[in-house]
Amino acid sequence: MSNPLDNEWNGLRVVVAGIGISGFACADALLERGAQVVVVDADGTGSKRERGIVLDTLGADIRLGPEHVSALPEVNGEPAELLVLSPGWSDDEPVLVQALAAGIPVWAEAELAWRLRPAKNPAPWLTVTGTRGKATTASMLATVLSADGRRATCTGQAGTSLLESVLHPEPYDVLAVQLSAFQLRWSSSLSPLASVCLNVGPADDSAADRGRVYQNTQVACVYNVADEGTEALVREADVVEGARAIGFTGGVPAVSMLGLVEDVLCDRAFVPQRSTSAAELGTIEDVRTAGAGVLAAHNVTNALAAASLARAYGVAVTAVRDGLRHYYPLPHRLNLLEKRAGVEWVDDSAATDAFAAAAGLSSFETPVWIAGGYGTAPSDLDAVVEKYAGRLRGVVLLPGDGTPALREALGRHAPDVPVLDAVVPETEPMTETVLASAVALAAGLARPGDTVLFSPVFGAAAGEPFSARGQAFALALKDVPA
Repeated sequence: MSNPLDNEWNGLRVVVAGIGISGFACADALLERGAQVVVVDADGTGSKRERGIVLDTLGADIRLGPEHVSALPEVNGEPAELLVLSPGWSDDEPVLVQALAAGIPVWAEAELAWRLRPAKNPAPWLTVTGTRGKATTASMLATVLSADGRRATCTGQAGTSLLESVLHPEPYDVLAVQLSAFQLRWSSSLSPLASVCLNVGPADDSAADRGRVYQNTQVACVYNVADEGTEALVREADVVEGARAIGFTGGVPAVSMLGLVEDVLCDRAFVPQRSTSAAELGTIEDVRTAGAGVLAAHNVTNALAAASLARAYGVAVTAVRDGLRHYYPLPHRLNLLEKRAGVEWVDDSAATDAFAAAAGLSSFETPVWIAGGYGTAPSDLDAVVEKYAGRLRGVVLLPGDGTPALREALGRHAPDVPVLDAVVPETEPMTETVLASAVALAAGLARPGDTVLFSPVFGAAAGEPFSARGQAFALALKDVPA
């Protein structure tokens, strides 16, 4: 039997679970190396069907439909030797349960990508995980690396393939890699040059998986001084001998930390005389969300985390400053869309849990909060509402089965704050109609100097990405008086 741990791909019998962006890239790479590949997915429609047609022409055995995920399939009549698992597959999926019971290795795309790196001069990985801020920090990091003249990219986030970055025909010098708890759970051999866990949310049951980001780190394990859980994960990690623990803080940095001295971002970790001096990396004014100018406190710490990884890689001090100045944020993350009649309108539709929404609420003095949606109420929702109730000018609630829990929390902790309900059509509650109603109601609550914050806490309706809500929110602003 071929052993995948020896990187012997030719003839290897592999089941790829899922035919999304990640699964397609994995199957394609394995087929190119001569593996025998079966791809299974419960959904055989739309883009998944189209990907299946492509992979079929390349030699894969494509099995789409719910009947094909009820058991781990054989590959050409023999047991599988490897299962490659796509994001979103739960622990109780029969395909996964049976693979583990049979002792078959289970990998995420990140593990496969690491093992398929070029043998000669592979690009080092700078890895980022956390409950909140992964995408922002990783994209900031890529911008800083590029400002230093390195061929770099941000990869691993939703909508991108880590494998495509690793196998790019024009190799990168270095990769800024965003890793979810899922990717880390099913990866074992990664050895990043530097790594960071930005935070561990109070309701995060994936902390142990996130801690795996530090395993085998070569140069620097970066942790959040304000989040003791991240430092504990560093202490528990098995790292390459000589790797250092580097903290980042929104306060004055101690030795082996990056932080703030008044409004200056400082490095006391990667300078020769760090016990007595520090390097200036830039200022708070260099860290802004969107050209329109929202400055969120958590993005300053994201910038410090990105700077820590970049400095561990060896970028110049000036590159950190230049990269932060030229960074343009990812959409739907505290983006200031408009300022009309003295009111700022901010899209934070990517905030689909209480921990993320808290970051937005903490950034504004008097927000009108648009929130609600679908899903189970997070355990920290009540605490977030209680903490920020005194700031709220008003709340507009969106429809969804999670919204009643938010309404109850507001009733307990903000009984005097006006709470209005977006109008739901008698037919299907379409995003555009609901958000148009919410925007109109929020405009009526807001006063000059306020911020209307779309930070929903909950997910959207089934099959509806957060980006669709963000786009509908932006579109609805056209009817707000200037």
